[in-house]
Amino acid sequence: MKNLLQKAHYLSLDVVAGAVISHIMVARLPDGHRPVGWATTVLLAICVFVIYAADRLYDVRKNLNSNAVLTLRHRFHAENQHLLMRVLAGLVVMAVILLFWLPRSVLWFGAGLALISAAYVWGVSRLPASNAKLAWKEPVVTLLYTVGVWGSSWVQKPTLGWSEIGLAVLFLLIVFQNLLLFSVMETYEFPDNSYSLATIWGFDRSDVILRTLTVVITVLALVIFFMADDRFAQRAAIIEGMMSAVLYIIQRYPNRFLINERYRWIGDGVFWLPVLIL
Repeated sequence: MKNLLQKAHYLSLDVVAGAVISHIMVARLPDGHRPVGWATTVLLAICVFVIYAADRLYDVRKNLNSNAVLTLRHRFHAENQHLLMRVLAGLVVMAVILLFWLPRSVLWFGAGLALISAAYVWGVSRLPASNAKLAWKEPVVTLLYTVGVWGSSWVQKPTLGWSEIGLAVLFLLIVFQNLLLFSVMETYEFPDNSYSLATIWGFDRSDVILRTLTVVITVLALVIFFMADDRFAQRAAIIEGMMSAVLYIIQRYPNRFLINERYRWIGDGVFWLPVLIL
């Protein structure tokens, strides 16, 4: 069982589950009772998995031609790359079939996001492992992930309230906090591996930015909680505040969470917290 969970973690299935849970929360805003389109949710899960797996496989291809040390998850992808390529091909076919069940608004939105994501993966694959431009992966992934989770729901709604927009901004900041934190922790583990925002900004500046993000997210979450008219939106604000707080705890005690990649298990797991209000 433990080995199975480890493989699921290496495949970023916990990230996929977090994206799905977060998407369902977004779809149910503002009142918590909106129906959730099953095709959109399934397709989102497939897209997140494909993007993460493809990114890892491209990283493996680059790193095998350099002196970079492979992380455990990259080593897993390297050992199973041929099987994963077949799985990705099958999922792409499944995604095409699911297009027939999507609303037109989601179809156009997804097509645009897919083109941008494909361009991102292709662009990253063209860069060597030592290229400083790889440091901007964190902001790009932050934006793509947030747009995918929130946009796929928003394009199906006639109007958007200010609290929904505020919660989306909070989510964007949390995703960036998560990725920057992971960048810092990976630099602790593999200091000479590759460029990232943590290596460019340094530990001290990254620490200040992460602490600032925690404060800003907490304040904005409290503002939404006290000013939103809808109870579900208030509960979502508290959940997002909790997500940021958990990431701050990891940042505060890095040595404890570096053991067995605990920071990844817990850091990715924060996106499961919305299940508490579903």
